[in-house]
Amino acid sequence: MAFLITTYRYNAVMADLFTVTAPLTITKPNGDELLMAEFYKHPKGLLFFEPYWHLQDDQSGIQLIKGWLEGEGPWKISGHVIKVLACHGTNACVANEFNEWQSYRLSNPVEYPPEPMIDAIASKLGASLLT
Repeated sequence: MAFLITTYRYNAVMADLFTVTAPLTITKPNGDELLMAEFYKHPKGLLFFEPYWHLQDDQSGIQLIKGWLEGEGPWKISGHVIKVLACHGTNACVANEFNEWQSYRLSNPVEYPPEPMIDAIASKLGASLLT
């Protein structure tokens, strides 16, 4: 299994979730683990975008997790656990999904919306863009 090598800012001492640029996963209370392609602070909790969210006709690839964000990594919110991919026993399926997502992004750079457009969508959904 080959992984794309990408440089991320990640401090060994965990930090504020919104300063981490390494790939993140979120594990739902039912055990499902998802990649977080994009994520934002939201007055009601955390807004995140799944990979390929932009290819869906509806907004099912964009989720709002309501609650208080706690911790410095892994982070927790309403029974969900957020952690850095490749940290503490990474799920091989999720790691492979990340590799596929990165390959897709590199192969189709014009298909993925630019950051200002993603920020505008997040803002429209109530996200706080200022840190």
